[in-house]
Amino acid sequence: MAEFDVLVVGGVGVDTIVRIPDLEIPSGDHYAVPPILDYVAHSGNGVALGFHALGLRTKFVDFLGDDAQGAQVLARYAEVGLDFAHLPAPSGTSRSVNLVDDQGRRFSFYDPRHPADLRLPADFYLPFLTRARHVHVASERGVGAFADARRLGLTTSTDIHAWDGVRSGPLVRAREADLIFLSAAAAPTKIEDLMYTLLDGGGTEVVVATEGAAGCRVLTRAERRVRRFPAVVPERPVVDSNGSGDAFSTAFMSRWFAGRPVEECVLAGAVSGAYACGAAGTHEELISATQLEEAVARAAESPQWRAGRR
Repeated sequence: MAEFDVLVVGGVGVDTIVRIPDLEIPSGDHYAVPPILDYVAHSGNGVALGFHALGLRTKFVDFLGDDAQGAQVLARYAEVGLDFAHLPAPSGTSRSVNLVDDQGRRFSFYDPRHPADLRLPADFYLPFLTRARHVHVASERGVGAFADARRLGLTTSTDIHAWDGVRSGPLVRAREADLIFLSAAAAPTKIEDLMYTLLDGGGTEVVVATEGAAGCRVLTRAERRVRRFPAVVPERPVVDSNGSGDAFSTAFMSRWFAGRPVEECVLAGAVSGAYACGAAGTHEELISATQLEEAVARAAESPQWRAGRR
């Protein structure tokens, strides 16, 4: 029996969040804002913490800097009990500065910091991968894990975020994954074309494109038609959308691992993503398995969900 339900490879950093009224730079040369805070963040972090909160046995690996941000990461994981292993990052811990407006929308200035060719060595991650059921690769630093997972018969997933159909880096990961998540934000008018490109690019079984408050689109190899699903109405005020995509993907996959129908996977993802928007910061409040189960039952009966699927 596998020791880990999920191994998450790559994708930890620290977000500095600046709250402003609108996603526009005000006139003048300065503007007073609420307290500027740092949060442990980035996609691999969100996925690992999300799985952990849902009760899945989770292992997380990445590079990490010997700096204040790295210390903040280690303190957070010690606090919540996340199983994390890391190698020294010579360039320091990855960072982002995120602008968040009064509606909870955000724009991120991402500083990957690591050299473009930096990769986690197989002799580091393989001892964990061989003890896992599923591998989620959250950054190019972990692309080598795909071949090893395939050799061992493990399922895989990745999130290529706001892919525009041009950048080659995300496509390298997408061609290897069984399950792909992406945001439609960079190419909203051609997102369905991109979904078919991703499905036909390798052995992918499912492509999920999230669209924020507009819901999501799902394309599967079994059905080969794009289906649209609505978002759910958040049960608490929307404060910050940072981390909502990672919350969506973890809850979606928790149902996918169990062999549930796409509709159930999407509903779980939508509920978890909406829940994440109700907390300030990135990945600060993560839905538990019990909370997800109860919120899914309520959302399934809502007119918006019943009428919006097609």
